[in-house]
Amino acid sequence: MANQLNIVICGGGTAGWMTAAALVNALPSDRVKVTLVESDQIGTVGVGEATLPQLKAFNDALGIDEREFVIGTQATFKLGIEFVDWGIEGSSYIHPFGVLGRRIGGVDFIHAWTRARRELGLEEKLEDYSFAVRACREGRFQPPSEDPAAVDSTYAYAYHLDAGLYAATLRKYAESRGLTRIEGKIQSLDRNPQTGAIRSVSLEGGKALEGDFFIDCTGFRSMILGETLGVEFEDWGKWLPCNRAVAMPSKHGNDFPAYTRATAREHGWTWRIPLQHRVGNGYVYSSDLLSDDEAYSNLSGWLEGEPERDPSFLKFKAGRRIRSWEKNCVAIGLSSGFLEPLESTSIYLIQIAIQHLLKLLPVQTMDTSLSATFNALIDAEYDRVRDFLILHYHLNRRESGELWAYCRSMAVPDSLLEKMKLFEHNGFVEAYRYGLFEPSSWYAVYVGQGLQPSGYNRLIEKIPDDTLLAAIHKEKMMVDSVAPVLRSHADYVRDFVTSEAQLMPDDWG
Repeated sequence: MANQLNIVICGGGTAGWMTAAALVNALPSDRVKVTLVESDQIGTVGVGEATLPQLKAFNDALGIDEREFVIGTQATFKLGIEFVDWGIEGSSYIHPFGVLGRRIGGVDFIHAWTRARRELGLEEKLEDYSFAVRACREGRFQPPSEDPAAVDSTYAYAYHLDAGLYAATLRKYAESRGLTRIEGKIQSLDRNPQTGAIRSVSLEGGKALEGDFFIDCTGFRSMILGETLGVEFEDWGKWLPCNRAVAMPSKHGNDFPAYTRATAREHGWTWRIPLQHRVGNGYVYSSDLLSDDEAYSNLSGWLEGEPERDPSFLKFKAGRRIRSWEKNCVAIGLSSGFLEPLESTSIYLIQIAIQHLLKLLPVQTMDTSLSATFNALIDAEYDRVRDFLILHYHLNRRESGELWAYCRSMAVPDSLLEKMKLFEHNGFVEAYRYGLFEPSSWYAVYVGQGLQPSGYNRLIEKIPDDTLLAAIHKEKMMVDSVAPVLRSHADYVRDFVTSEAQLMPDDWG
């Protein structure tokens, strides 16, 4: 029988406890021992999170009951993200977690829409054919139908949640399954002088924790991967120039949609995340253009209700470590890299790193083929998310703001430039085997911010004009007939949490 693998997770928060929960759930305790060390004296970054649909699969794999999760994290449901003023000022579009029209003749709907708009007099917007967008616009929600032929099966959903409560939920889950948590601050690390691998971490007070494999969840500090192992950080600030955020929760107003809202401002953008008990608000901005005091003052003026606590300020750099797995250490979460929360990717990047690690977790901890594969997969994830975020900034058509003028004119990565050229030429978007985002996500941002394809996939030409228009109109008719009869998001959440209904404002819905 192989020796027991001793894994030490350094740091808690969302990254640490998601990792801990996944490991103790997936691995036998007689073969793998998992220990997490954290200090209650060290705060975490989480101030309330918007997520992507992949989180449901993560929770399902752990066997977490959805209703208990929603109650325990004060969660609400999310069908997409609304972007306000990112195109021209006064504009709004939604990036839905679903298709923008279903395929016609085996070809993505956007090609039928483009041909009909250019040649057949169609006037409707692309988002008019999205069930998820229509539900968002009308403040409605229900889980998707299990009938693949139904128009209300064409989307997924995510959550808005309190990140601190989610970490607490996962801690309880992991400890109930045998995980050992140790309270303490890491003071130093001991390395093997021959291999450079980490042998142990020493805590204040002198206690040492030996391990075979270490997971760095120490946040922006990246105490093991960055400080100790010296893995370089690749700065992407030239493409994503915002480097500060101020966050402040507030009381609810009357707006309770099933989506996150990101509103472009003169020096950055603000988020709005509706939870059951409060609204999460934040302002992401560039410190070159705006002071922290000015950002706080601006955000305070935009709140819809009374603030519930003092503001939290966050300093960051967009980018990633050039390797996420070095020696016998894997960094997960902020210690690996950070991309601003514009598309709610932070928890996804934690989740996907965990999933790749579970597939590649070593028996022999110094197997470089495993680390090389992991690093290549994580690099692809970060690079693709980076390009998608840059796209939002680069395609802006705002008339005011130095930040926005810079982003319109900046040179973008070659990988993004090629994507934009392909879409503009004939609406082509590559469907990745691994990584975010689906073609429909790219369609939503391209078209929402004003980039229209000049051509289309010519396979759509095999469909006669009348037949094509009939299929397009039928799609809209189905969206128009089904979406308006859904229950309001407020009513759905209230009934879903039933016994906790007193948490919900009486005037919602």
